[in-house]
Amino acid sequence: MSAFNDIRDYVAIPRVLSLRLSPDGSRLISTVQSLNPDGKSYGTALWAVPVDGEPYRLTRSAKGESAAVFTAAGDVLFTSARPDPTAKDSSDEVPSLWLLPRAGGEARQVATRPGGIGAVRTAGDVVVFVSDVLDGEEAAEADKRKARKDAGISAILHEGYPVRYWDHDLGPGRPRLFAARLGDDRLEDVRDLTPDAGDALREGSFELTPDGSTVIATWRTYLPKGEWRTDLVLIDVATGERRVLLTDDAHDFEGPLAVSPDGARLACARDRRTGLEVSTRSELWIADLATGEGAGYAPDLFPSDVTWAPDSSSVYLAADHQGRRPVFHVPLDGGEVRRLTGDHGAYLGLGASPDGRFVYALRSAVDLAPGPARIDVADGEITDLPSPAPRPQVPGTLTEISVTTDDGATVRGWLALPEGASAADPAPFVLFIHGGPIGSWNDWQWRWQSWILAQHGYAVLLPDPCLSTGYGQEMIDRGWGNWGPRTQADLDAIVDAALARDDIDSERIAAMGGSFGGYMANWLAGHTDRYKCIVTHASLWNLDQFAGTTDAAMFWQREFGAPGSERYALLSPHQSLDKITTPLLVIHGDKDYRVPIGEALRLWWDLRRTEVDAKFLYFPDENHWILKPGNIVAWYETVLAFLGRHVLGQEWKRPDSVA
Repeated sequence: MSAFNDIRDYVAIPRVLSLRLSPDGSRLISTVQSLNPDGKSYGTALWAVPVDGEPYRLTRSAKGESAAVFTAAGDVLFTSARPDPTAKDSSDEVPSLWLLPRAGGEARQVATRPGGIGAVRTAGDVVVFVSDVLDGEEAAEADKRKARKDAGISAILHEGYPVRYWDHDLGPGRPRLFAARLGDDRLEDVRDLTPDAGDALREGSFELTPDGSTVIATWRTYLPKGEWRTDLVLIDVATGERRVLLTDDAHDFEGPLAVSPDGARLACARDRRTGLEVSTRSELWIADLATGEGAGYAPDLFPSDVTWAPDSSSVYLAADHQGRRPVFHVPLDGGEVRRLTGDHGAYLGLGASPDGRFVYALRSAVDLAPGPARIDVADGEITDLPSPAPRPQVPGTLTEISVTTDDGATVRGWLALPEGASAADPAPFVLFIHGGPIGSWNDWQWRWQSWILAQHGYAVLLPDPCLSTGYGQEMIDRGWGNWGPRTQADLDAIVDAALARDDIDSERIAAMGGSFGGYMANWLAGHTDRYKCIVTHASLWNLDQFAGTTDAAMFWQREFGAPGSERYALLSPHQSLDKITTPLLVIHGDKDYRVPIGEALRLWWDLRRTEVDAKFLYFPDENHWILKPGNIVAWYETVLAFLGRHVLGQEWKRPDSVA
């Protein structure tokens, strides 16, 4: 039986989350997530994937492992909150740094910090890591944390913005970078490289030059009125001296970051700072580390991942393109950018082999779960390597659909068709709108899984309307500051094309979406009655209310202006409450800071004042996505029951998972 039939079977499928190539090119390492024995949570473990052999598991602990990197000798450094069996007083509350020898044997703890250890980079015998630090004397760090805990103090005093991020509160600690040397048993000479960082390293990225002498890090400069600018800085590992490498009032410099093997240049993303009439734009930027001089490459390709060729003459770039995320070869001598992968896959975790023959990557697609793959640089041939986790067989077929819209643009998408859909037995239809809105339906989704709906008989359309990436800047410009009307026109056009197929039932149709997709679900509810029901998850409802309560209000207000301005009145779904007649399923998590719970509470209250048939699926302990296994089951079962009632005409039966 298909793993997509019973949601409990689906949430139990192990998942490959990451991929990193060893310095000698002999093996890869992956973090694999799987269901814990209690069935209530997920855990992680590290797996080795030899490039010419079968994968094998490296670690086992109740706390799990992550952030794995290779040392020059081929050992593995990783973080874990597992207890140290050799310590007399071991704390397992925060992640420590561990080393797993390449030759085998038990992992040993090599560093710990009161605020835990996050991302790690290493070169030669140099190790740089990030850790959360309370302001004040370094020596008193552990005591201060213990005092707060013992006194039951959770208060955080803020003097700047932001105060939250996605699903967690910021502070009272702040991230700093530490440098150390690999010793025989532990890290030695551990030093704080950024004692004056303040909040500059929040949600940042960093890399280490191949000789271990310099850290390149994103560095936030906070500006008036809640704004910030992201620069790139160079930090000398020996002295801690810092200088700005890249700064520009009109751009932010962000990850992905990659340093050339010869240590001379940096690849990063240069993101245009947006405004009311200035849309988002991201480009691959290559900068000289000595001078800071740089240039853009591969225009219209938003960088998702990048790695250098071993001779430092070119880079390999993963970027959204026409509903895929191919790997591109980008020469730096002015030569032509070449698409390396010709399939419909989406690639991440890039790593080039030392001999220059191959690029290794995580390969996925809308109909293919992630797994390791090898790409031949000469001809683009793709070879799937044995995966440390199974890749489930999808219950249907994937086809591509496109249409020309009213303004002459081409809008395309993927159509997941259930098995057996035909003119004699057309499938009911669900429009699934992606989030972002800057994004694309182009890879496997563990969370927004169309194949669960297909398993239950629905055809699912995954369109890329305006504001989607991979179609050139014009596609983003078309919808900038005009979310509702322009996006609806695109969606209407491609839905019409899908419903014209004889294997789809044009009468039994529904729409759903999360985040921006939830905004559009609310918009559609107030601007059309064509759908039998609508599912709206983590959705924006009252834009004026949302504008100051989201966790990063400055990005929102750059595009829409100050609360109360014209675009709020024109584009807020709540303005059309009196037009809504379509049944609605409202879904929201209380720990969602990107789209705060107030949006759902206001929507739910407003719906109570109408005759609309609506239900509210509320998760008190979940964030933007709903990630706990049991809650995922409840999410899908409730959605399927709601669709069944309104699209298939089945009697409503409350799922046992929410009874």
